[in-house]
Amino acid sequence: MADVTIVNVFPSLMGTYGDVGNELALAHRLRLRGLTTECLRTDPREPIPTTADLYLIGGGEDRAQVLAASLMADALRSAVVKGAQVFAVCAGFQILGESFTDGQGQTHAGLGLLDAVTHPLKERAVGEAIINSTLPVGAIVGFENHRGATTLGPDATPLGRVITGVGNGDGQRTEGALQGTIMATYLHGPVLALNPALADEVLSRIVGPLPPVDDEYAEWARARRLSPL
Repeated sequence: MADVTIVNVFPSLMGTYGDVGNELALAHRLRLRGLTTECLRTDPREPIPTTADLYLIGGGEDRAQVLAASLMADALRSAVVKGAQVFAVCAGFQILGESFTDGQGQTHAGLGLLDAVTHPLKERAVGEAIINSTLPVGAIVGFENHRGATTLGPDATPLGRVITGVGNGDGQRTEGALQGTIMATYLHGPVLALNPALADEVLSRIVGPLPPVDDEYAEWARARRLSPL
């Protein structure tokens, strides 16, 4: 039996921006500590297992997002009730909220697992972003490419505050969301490969404190992204 079971939810629908790399980064960081991983990539035509430790949701276009939301709703709600961790990016972030409005102005029900509502931005947010995280992981770097303005309600807190970029586009300079076992962000990259401390924060919520490893190359890549500071 693997130490950690990870479900990558519908990467064929929600893998537009290479967020499958988050799965690879997490599995790699577990291997560095001698821990084993079972990674399952679910197909939209098949049921989603509800007993995994961690669920990953990536980014996708409007039509894929709407379809994915309807197909994953019951399974994700069941998994979260059982205590599973969720890490969601971009469209995955929006899906977890109460509702999201697409580029054509049509509003769709979300899964209701995050106290958040998404409406379209006036202009698309595209470019490098840096946020000052509310978690003890230092600055988080990544690339945002979204048309959503996400407003958090009182039950959710930001993952961080924007240093450069747009973030949630709520006028408050927030980025991402934390609520219960859910962590969400607009940042691609894949963000967990670019930010090893954030990846370890996700994993530590499952396996407990992790011993340090050599992050020389990851930190070199981060330093290049942080150079505007």
